[in-house]
Amino acid sequence: MIININYVLTILVILFFIGILGLVLNRKNILITLMALELILLGVNLNFVVFSVYLDDIVGQIFVLFILTIAATESSIGLALLMVYFKLKNSIHMEKIRKSKK
Repeated sequence: MIININYVLTILVILFFIGILGLVLNRKNILITLMALELILLGVNLNFVVFSVYLDDIVGQIFVLFILTIAATESSIGLALLMVYFKLKNSIHMEKIRKSKK
C-alpha cells in the first residue's frame, strides 16, 4: 500500500501548527512551552525525513540526526534549569519568573 506524500505532509503541517499554537497560547507553564518546542522540532524533522525518502537523498536524514541531538540537549538543559529553579523558588509559573527579573 502506497501512501500519498500529500497526506503525510498535511499531518506534519498540522503537528507543526499545534506546536506553534502551544507556544502562542501558553503563557503560564514552562513545561508546556518546552513540549510545544519539541512538537515544532518533531514536525520539522519528520518533514526532512519524508522529503529525504521522497527525493532519495540521505542528506535530510543526516540533518535530522543533528537536529535531534540539539533538541535533546536543549530539553535536558532546560529541564535541569527548571529543576534548580523549582528547588529555589518552589514554583515554575511564568508570572513569578517574570516578576523575579526585576
